[in-house]
Amino acid sequence: MSIDTAGPATPSPAQERALRHVTALATGGPLAAGLRITLNFHPDRADGGRDVLEALAQDGVYRSQFVTGTGNGGLTAHPGGDRWRWESRIFGGAYDEAPAEERPVYGALDYRRKPVGAAPRFGSAHLRLAPHALARATFCYPDSYLDPSDFGTADRMALIALAEADDADELDDYIEAQVHGPVRLDRDVEAVVLDPSYRGTAVEERARRLPCPLAWHPGLRLSTEELSRHPDYRGAEFVALGLAIAEDGLLDPRVIGDAVRTGRHDPQALKRVWHYLARFGSPVE
Repeated sequence: MSIDTAGPATPSPAQERALRHVTALATGGPLAAGLRITLNFHPDRADGGRDVLEALAQDGVYRSQFVTGTGNGGLTAHPGGDRWRWESRIFGGAYDEAPAEERPVYGALDYRRKPVGAAPRFGSAHLRLAPHALARATFCYPDSYLDPSDFGTADRMALIALAEADDADELDDYIEAQVHGPVRLDRDVEAVVLDPSYRGTAVEERARRLPCPLAWHPGLRLSTEELSRHPDYRGAEFVALGLAIAEDGLLDPRVIGDAVRTGRHDPQALKRVWHYLARFGSPVE
């Protein structure tokens, strides 16, 4: 695979050590041309007390959980926390003494070429990274919190066959990507991609202020009828919550985001409702 290397920042010594460490563990041949890394996120949530899209516009970079203290998974990015230990193991201690700003950001390799991004479990929107980001990315399968033993790089990628052979849930079959070095929106991002439920909203307005193009994917929508068919997926209590917040018998990303901002519901419970939408939702027709 020929990787476009125009544009990326020069890696720091810690980032170079991390890349070398994973490269030594990786196996397989190069990635097929045309694959991208996506960073999924919820565009209507807060990031360190700021609206996430406003933070992206103001900072111009996508920051790691070690910097923001926020995220859509477990919040363990601090010295001695689970995320810290996982990174220490995966990257051979390269970041143990490094400042938070040097640590990688997390996304997924879109090997299934999903319109909603490689890992919709983590949000309805995504940043689609430019090809040159692959040159400074490492990969693992499964997710790093599961202590994986299989790793990859763009030039040594046996993980796709591994993931395709696994009988994982559709929300869990992503190949995790760690991008080393800053992800700048004006240089490293091809587009921010939103769900159409945000058309004409403040989310769209804020997304248009970013220094990268705005694109739309086909969208996700889940009927309460379909939701009610899957009480065992995350639990009947989360089905009941989804039924309670649905509008006109439907759930979409905007509806769930609105419910989060009311403050009347446990955010972790609404995350499970989002999992229902991400797993069983259908494109908007």
